[in-house]
Amino acid sequence: MEPEVGHGETEVCREFKLEAVRLIKDRGVSYAQAGQDLGVHQSQLRSWVKAFADDPQHAFPGQGQMKPEQLEIARLKREVTKLKAERDILKKAAAYLAKEST
Repeated sequence: MEPEVGHGETEVCREFKLEAVRLIKDRGVSYAQAGQDLGVHQSQLRSWVKAFADDPQHAFPGQGQMKPEQLEIARLKREVTKLKAERDILKKAAAYLAKEST
């Protein structure tokens, strides 16, 4: 599993990150040794191990895949946008009707 090259940065697939975490946690390889072997900086390895420890099921979601919390936030943002548009329409209608009645 090699890192995939992207636009100027190296993009690393989920499987690569999981294998790196397993190498450190299951096999007891040091961050320094794993970093050398995999060509990844130690601080990056530490962040992957932390992300996996925090939420193993949703760690490293990849592009286009969001955690459930992120999906809910996106849905709520869309709803807020829709409600603001409806509110603005109602404000204009109320102003128009108030103007017509005077």
